Amino acid sequence: MTRAMRFSRRGFAAGGAALLLAGARPATAEGAWPAFADGAAILFRHANAPGTGDPPGLRLDDCATQRNLDDMGRAQARAIGAAFRARGVTVGRVLSSRWCRARETAELAFPGQVVAEPAFDSFFGDTTRRAAATEAARRVLAAWRGPGVLVAVTHQVNITALTGIFPQSGEGIVLEPHDGAVRAIGRLRPGPDGPIFVR
Repeated sequence: MTRAMRFSRRGFAAGGAALLLAGARPATAEGAWPAFADGAAILFRHANAPGTGDPPGLRLDDCATQRNLDDMGRAQARAIGAAFRARGVTVGRVLSSRWCRARETAELAFPGQVVAEPAFDSFFGDTTRRAAATEAARRVLAAWRGPGVLVAVTHQVNITALTGIFPQSGEGIVLEPHDGAVRAIGRLRPGPDGPIFVR
């Protein structure tokens, strides 16, 4: 059984339309980024924010009530944006969870482009929202056709629900259109000089 088949049958995306791992693709040099086609999307976990979850009394309109980026996280976020610009990657749209650590990651990486999208809000503290949130995010991703790449900054629980992948802080999961949905084709992992592409 192929890795793609195993991934599909586990059904991590809601509504039975699981995100699929890609099958055989042209080889890419270690760490080199592929050319991203129009319609590609990249799901980023927010950059480094020490701790887990959020303190009691979280309010979306008050970052002081939330877990936030530290200096390492802010450097990670800036490195993400710098890597996209250095490679000439066209970013057509940037969406973000409304949580401050996700919004700050997105703004530091792609200043002036960020739009809040509740479909990517964390459900860590309310798992009853998991199925509805995952389906809403899947629809947003599947509908993207460009021009350029869609970047969405969200949270570990959201990405794992969509893809079955547990990303590091500041890691991106690269998706491409596939049969009316999307599939994962690789990862942008944090590196000392910015994100490194791995399959």
